[in-house]
Amino acid sequence: MTRAAPRTTSGTPPVAAVTNEKAPATSRQRLAAATRQRIFKVAIAEFSDKGLSGARVETIASRSKVNIRMIYHYFGGKEALYLEVLEFVLSRLREAELALELDAQRVPPVAGIVQLYDFIEGHFSAHPELLKLLSFENLNRARSMKRSKSIPEMASPVLGLISTLIARGEADGSLRKGMDPLHLYVGLVSLCSFHKSNAYTLSRIFNVDLLTDDWQQDHKHQAHEMVRAFLAGTGKAAKVSKLA
Repeated sequence: MTRAAPRTTSGTPPVAAVTNEKAPATSRQRLAAATRQRIFKVAIAEFSDKGLSGARVETIASRSKVNIRMIYHYFGGKEALYLEVLEFVLSRLREAELALELDAQRVPPVAGIVQLYDFIEGHFSAHPELLKLLSFENLNRARSMKRSKSIPEMASPVLGLISTLIARGEADGSLRKGMDPLHLYVGLVSLCSFHKSNAYTLSRIFNVDLLTDDWQQDHKHQAHEMVRAFLAGTGKAAKVSKLA
C-alpha cells in the first residue's frame, strides 16, 4: 500500500512526494502529482456522499478522468484510499485547532475555550464532508479508522491544549474545578455538530429550516451562553447542577 502523502491545512488535498528537494520536478512528475491530487479530491466527495461501501472505484476513476489502475498505483486500492481520506480530513481539523495557539498566557481561559468552539463550528460549516465521513464511519463502528495509527495520535495535542486552558482557568478562578478535557471537547463538538449533521430531519420534524444563516447564528449565540455558563459553574448553571 502506498503511504499517505503529507497533510496540509490549506484545504488542498495532499500531493504525492514525487519531487526531489535538490532537483526541479520534471513535467512527468508534475503530471503525476496533479493526477494524484485530482483523484484524491474526487475521492473525498465520493466517500462523503456514499461512504466506503457505497462508493465505487470505477466512479472515482471516471470522474477523475483516469484509468482505474492509477487508483491502485497511487493508493493501493479502495479501502486504502478511503483511510487516507479519513486521515486527511481529520488532520486538517487537528492541525488548524493547534494553530490557534490558545495556550498562550495572553488568552483568557474562558475566551480560549469559546474560540475553540467557534473554530470547530466554523470548520464543520466550511467542510461538511467531515461530518458526513464521520457519520458513515460511526455507522460502521469505526471499522476503517481502527486501522489508522495516526488518527489517535492527532488527538493528544488537542487534549493537551484544553488541559492547559483548564489548569490556567482553575488557577485564576475563571473556570470551575474538576473539568475533564475529553468530556469538555466532546461537549464542544456536540454543540458544534448535532444541529448541522441532523439539520434535514430536525427541519422536517419541527417545520423550521435549521440551515438558514439566521437560525445557525442564533444557535451559535445560545451555544456561547451555554459554554460560558458551564465553564464558570456559577449562577443558574450551579443551581441546576445542585438540584439534579
